[in-house]
Amino acid sequence: MTLIKKAPAPSENENVVIVCKKNTPLASFGLSSAEIEYAKIEFEKKDKKIAVINQLRRMVILSLLEKKEKEYITLEACRKAGDKISIFLNESKTESVVIVDAVNDVKAVLALAEGIALSNYQFVKYKTKDVEKDKHTLKSIFVNSKKVNVKDIERLQISVDAVAEARTLVNEPASTLNAVQLAKEFQRLGKEAGFKVTVFDKAKIQSLGMGGLLAVNLGSVDPPTFTIMEWKPNRAKNKKPIVLVGKGVVYDTGGLSLKPTPNSMDYMKCDMAGSAAVGCTMYAIAKAKLPVHVIGLVPSTDNRPGGNAYAPGDVIKMYDGQMVEMLNADAEGRMILADALSYAKQYNPELVIDLATLTGSAIAAVGTFGTVAMGTASEAQKNKLKTSGNNVYERLAEFPFWDEYDELIKSDIADMKNIGGPYGGAITAGKFLARFTDYPWIHLDIAGPAFLTVKDSYRGKGGTGTGVRLLFDFFKNI
Repeated sequence: MTLIKKAPAPSENENVVIVCKKNTPLASFGLSSAEIEYAKIEFEKKDKKIAVINQLRRMVILSLLEKKEKEYITLEACRKAGDKISIFLNESKTESVVIVDAVNDVKAVLALAEGIALSNYQFVKYKTKDVEKDKHTLKSIFVNSKKVNVKDIERLQISVDAVAEARTLVNEPASTLNAVQLAKEFQRLGKEAGFKVTVFDKAKIQSLGMGGLLAVNLGSVDPPTFTIMEWKPNRAKNKKPIVLVGKGVVYDTGGLSLKPTPNSMDYMKCDMAGSAAVGCTMYAIAKAKLPVHVIGLVPSTDNRPGGNAYAPGDVIKMYDGQMVEMLNADAEGRMILADALSYAKQYNPELVIDLATLTGSAIAAVGTFGTVAMGTASEAQKNKLKTSGNNVYERLAEFPFWDEYDELIKSDIADMKNIGGPYGGAITAGKFLARFTDYPWIHLDIAGPAFLTVKDSYRGKGGTGTGVRLLFDFFKNI
């Protein structure tokens, strides 16, 4: 974890990043006229917004702040600058740096610090060779700004830590993170942050009749779990709870509808990214002691073709009694989410948000650049979430939710089937889930951005922790 702290003005020997504009008087920061001239030449180069000056006793990095047409685009540019700076600091074997605010822009300075910290994340748990050589050296980021307060820094630290926890959960292989262990990780997070965690074992799940979760689990030797997390402060702003539901498929082979490989099954340890987002958002909310009542639900299992695995053509009785004709075992996420969404009804929620790496159709539609969204929540509720998506640059692309899509999941022998036709796959998956809701609801398909096979700036490579910053910002604004 990268430590972020508020700090006084740096000494002449400390490494610094100066957030500046083209007209900032840089001489006041101990730069010579030759160094200032060098920085000006660098900034004149196309797309060059960072200038590095080696003063031997310390490194001085100038980060040029240029306002974009929209504030959230400016802040994203700051985070991306932070990624470049983080790479340079680690290549230079730097252990600490002071960010100096020379522009009196709190949001820009915090965004830069966020980009550095998130870029600094590594998952090297299983490396045995060249670990020290490849390990990042940056440990501390200090922020020197008149306008930044301690609370700003504390919440940024919480957010970065929560994202790191989510990334690590997603990066863990299924060999060490099955459904039982995932529930234990949520218990650990609950203990650290102070929220309540209850875990249902297989016997309890059977007694409740969660048919979707049990059906997906039939092919596994490991039992399923159903985790309930709750943060309920005394003075919550919301009278009715907001419920988060996360898909917890710790590994997805596609079941008997086996996925082709390569590039389909290889990274399916990430199929629990929705659950990681929910558990780590709960961690952030509780750590920050936000005055909101939030409940997190995570149904979890792996999806394998072994044992008595459920087969295409089977009819499954779900938790709420509805009957589903299962025609594709690789459409398992919606089966386990359906039980959780039905379970959420008992809380009489103000809003339910589910997060899931649900469909390849979502990736085909928007790539890795955003999250597909849909649902039955009010426009006001959806717009608040979209605003948070822009704030943290985890943007939401809202898909239509027309009634005609319901026709595509009609079954001849049951209440519905678990797949639609060849078109609108992300939407028909959402329509399936909608059958198990009777409250305001938003479905977030994070299949695109949740796990990256190529590095994307401060989001890194592998698990990204998508959803944590989005939801934390959403709840902070409440």
